[in-house]
Amino acid sequence: MTAIDPDGPRPDGQRKTARNRRRGVLRLRTLLIWLAVVPTVAMGAQVSLTADRLLEQSANLREDVADGERIGAPLYGLMSALQAERSTTAARWAGAPVSHADLSARRVATDQAVAAFRRAADSADPEEDDRIDRHVRDAQKQLEQLGAYRERTDVRSGGADRTTAYYSGMIERLISIFGQFSDLDDAALSQQSRPVLALIEAKDLLAREDAVLASAGPSGKLSGAKFGELTNAVGAHRYLYDSSIVPNLPENGQQSLARIESSDVWKTKVRIEDAALSDHQIVSGGVVLPQVVHGWPAMYEQLVPQLTAVSADQLRAVLASAEATADDLEMDLWWMVGGSAAALLLVVAVAVFTTRTVLRRLALLHERTVTVAEETLPEIVDRLQRGQGIDADTLPTESNEQDEVGRISDAFARSVAVSVDGHRQLADERRGFGMFAAGIASRTGNLVSRQLGLTEELQDTFGHDEALLAELMKSDQLTVGMRRQIENLLILADGEIPDPHVEPMRVADLLREAAAEVEEFRRIERIALDEVSVEPRVISAISHLLAELLDNATRFSPPASKVAIRAELVTDGLSVEIEDRGPRVAAERYEEMNGRLHAAPPYSVLAENAHRLGLFVVGHLADQLQARVTLRRSTFGGTSAIVIIPAEHLVRSEPASTPGAAAPRTPAPERRDARKPELTLHPRPSAPALAATVAGLPRRQPSQAPAAVRTPPADGAAPPPLPERRPQTHIAQQLRERRTSEPVSQDTATPEEVADAWADYEQGTETVEIELRRDKS
Repeated sequence: MTAIDPDGPRPDGQRKTARNRRRGVLRLRTLLIWLAVVPTVAMGAQVSLTADRLLEQSANLREDVADGERIGAPLYGLMSALQAERSTTAARWAGAPVSHADLSARRVATDQAVAAFRRAADSADPEEDDRIDRHVRDAQKQLEQLGAYRERTDVRSGGADRTTAYYSGMIERLISIFGQFSDLDDAALSQQSRPVLALIEAKDLLAREDAVLASAGPSGKLSGAKFGELTNAVGAHRYLYDSSIVPNLPENGQQSLARIESSDVWKTKVRIEDAALSDHQIVSGGVVLPQVVHGWPAMYEQLVPQLTAVSADQLRAVLASAEATADDLEMDLWWMVGGSAAALLLVVAVAVFTTRTVLRRLALLHERTVTVAEETLPEIVDRLQRGQGIDADTLPTESNEQDEVGRISDAFARSVAVSVDGHRQLADERRGFGMFAAGIASRTGNLVSRQLGLTEELQDTFGHDEALLAELMKSDQLTVGMRRQIENLLILADGEIPDPHVEPMRVADLLREAAAEVEEFRRIERIALDEVSVEPRVISAISHLLAELLDNATRFSPPASKVAIRAELVTDGLSVEIEDRGPRVAAERYEEMNGRLHAAPPYSVLAENAHRLGLFVVGHLADQLQARVTLRRSTFGGTSAIVIIPAEHLVRSEPASTPGAAAPRTPAPERRDARKPELTLHPRPSAPALAATVAGLPRRQPSQAPAAVRTPPADGAAPPPLPERRPQTHIAQQLRERRTSEPVSQDTATPEEVADAWADYEQGTETVEIELRRDKS
């Protein structure tokens, strides 16, 4: 059989490049997931940071509130006790009539306040070391020097100014702790706490005035420095009230302060301060205050509780606001967390919905694309190549959707339409070229038919010349081969070979007819194992298919070897096996050749294998006949071609009724004398019908069986009738003697007996021709 060279190794550079490109490109699913995850994580991180800040702010406020409730009152009481003790100590240093009992009572009240302050300070959590606790510890350390200054006061050692400076420094330390309370982790609360701190500082300035006036003693004389302290205290006290306290106090605080300022006690305070600053007398070594200042202690004892009440109320209001603010912060935190969680869930839900929607649409687009690419489009191309019409509903249509997926789908639909139009144009061009080639083949076939007719006439005219007859037979055989090649062109051009047969043909005769088409027909051994006939409409196609396989087998096997063709019935129909002794063929080539037998190749493949068109012709004919052709390695090392002809093409033959009839013999095939009719081309219609065109080359018609001439033998036995070829001019000289005409009785021989007799006659003719050629050589 024909050996087809396998293709070279397929380069995989493109596959590697595409694989590397796929590795470097993220999938759309991954991108969509990242698109949903990144904003979600960012929002979650922002919510976490905001929640942490709010929690920290709320915790700081609650700590400040706890510290204020824990140490605020003891701190204020200690400051008031130290201010009172400072004034008493200053009066004692000035020689005022201060009894030891009064001084002891002041010191006892201060000690009680110190003890309460220490207890409040010690109740703090040791693990929490905030700024207030640090200032409290510094104040506790400074309080440890209180006893030493008291002893110096008792023994009048160290000076009055140093002692009062200690008390003033201690009080300033305590006021700084109140300043830490006003530095809250909330701008509104810090603004609210500033007038409270100013009230505490104003009370201390008022206490400083009290201490300075107490240091004047019974004489009412102050040194220049002490008078300067008094002047500064009065000015600072009035400035605080005018700039920091009154404008910044809330409405209830302003009302309370307004009641105090309108009272007689406040007016007395202002009168004494004005008198001390304006009615004093400057003397040698100091300043003598007016007598009106002696009313200061009584006024001070009445005014301080009122101011303390206002300060305490404002301090409690600040702590309550801080507590409410902490609650609000926590509530805002929970609302923010809940809202953020809902927003995150909404974002996640939208992201998941969007991702699933996009991926679902892309999956549908991918599925439709794959279906069109792998099923619809190949089927459309196949129908176009077969000349059938296509339904417009099978093509994808444009959805006119404006989103990205819709535009991609529309672009794919347009590309498919362009591809189908291109394949339709190619199919039309191929069909047109096929009709053109079929027309050329038809005209050429007509010429070949005329050539065969002329050869037959020459054989009839010059049959008495054995040498010329032999050459004419060779020319006839070559012309038959030319006709088969023209028929191949017609078949590959989607044409058909017209079949002139009107009656079924026996398989043995079909094998003989196929072998007669081959140039080296004498090497072919035919074996028909079953009596079966073939339908007339497929005789020519089957004969041509087998002739191509036989020609391939004889050309690709050693010249001295035989080619066997066997036919027998099988389950699926008729099995015809052609076996040669050709060279060994690899299994891969068998697979490639079988693939070419089962698929119609494009013209590009036909052009590349123009010298090996036999397999393509066999494949076309097998497709028309719905037959199966398989090539495989034979037992002898050559190639075996198995053809399975469907049972629908077979007709069961009746066995011969003559008793004792001999079995059919299968001698070597004869040179075919019949001629095919002229070629006619019928172009295939453009309608979507699947009907094939009717076009093909003429086939040499078998001559009518001549009447058998019976010559009764001498012994009276009736020999089997033999058909005689006409006009009997091409036979050997020994056979040219005319027989005596005798009456011919009615011929009762069956067609099978006539065929067997005709085969014997052909075998004898062939033997004579061989002997003639030997004598000539």
